[in-house]
Amino acid sequence: MQSEKRQIQCPLCDSTVIQKMPSAPRLNLPRDAPAENDGGATVQARLLALARHMVEHTEDVGDRFAEEARRIYYNEVPQRGIRGLASNEECRELAEEGIDVLQLPLPPVRKQTLQ
Repeated sequence: MQSEKRQIQCPLCDSTVIQKMPSAPRLNLPRDAPAENDGGATVQARLLALARHMVEHTEDVGDRFAEEARRIYYNEVPQRGIRGLASNEECRELAEEGIDVLQLPLPPVRKQTLQ
């Protein structure tokens, strides 16, 4: 089996510890039928869509995030969307300077398409 031989790995975190998880059955309901309880799946799908959008529409500046955010804020470089790594303290300092930062706990993204 591929998973026992560690031939399968997660595209986001490179882990080779892969397990099959139970999934909800697909129900063929009319599109206009109200969803009674679609909470978890819908939230997960929206978070994944947000992550994809961010990866596609921002520049990864890595651990230079705080420095680059300041350069953009103070008009030292052209404005653009960036993403990267910053400590909680760096985010707090940016907020104190009036620089808006959105912290999202996403795993490191590889240079591949998010599944």
